[in-house]
Amino acid sequence: MTPDEVAQRSAEAMWADDRASQSLGMSVSEVGPGRATVVMTVRPDMVNGHAIGHGGFTFTLADTAFAFACNSYNRSTVAATGQIRFLRPTRAGDVLVARAVERHREGRDGTYDVVVRCGDDVVAEFEGHSKEIGGTLFHRGSAREDPVEEET
Repeated sequence: MTPDEVAQRSAEAMWADDRASQSLGMSVSEVGPGRATVVMTVRPDMVNGHAIGHGGFTFTLADTAFAFACNSYNRSTVAATGQIRFLRPTRAGDVLVARAVERHREGRDGTYDVVVRCGDDVVAEFEGHSKEIGGTLFHRGSAREDPVEEET
């Protein structure tokens, strides 16, 4: 199994149980080793009292892309920390695209950068730190399928 196939199978396994992201209308448009892209349209019920997209939904989108990127190795991984910087407001109807990219991964820890865009505009930047917790997202049939070297 190639690293891209591992990432795809990991994403499929996570998506099957990710009720939160599904209920917000998100979709995973791309996934690979250490990276993921997730898309969400800002709905009218995601707008706050200032008539702009609620930052919590932008954070959730970025966090979801981060989750799919850091789980792309079929190693169960959770967020240790996450922070976001909002750069531009969003509006109902905006299609937001969050692209997560691994910056560094060593041992059980990883650091990921997520850029959230609306068209050509960057609306937010997110940084997440991950921690592997043990376990996998799916069972592999044989050791021959596993291209990922175990870290010591």
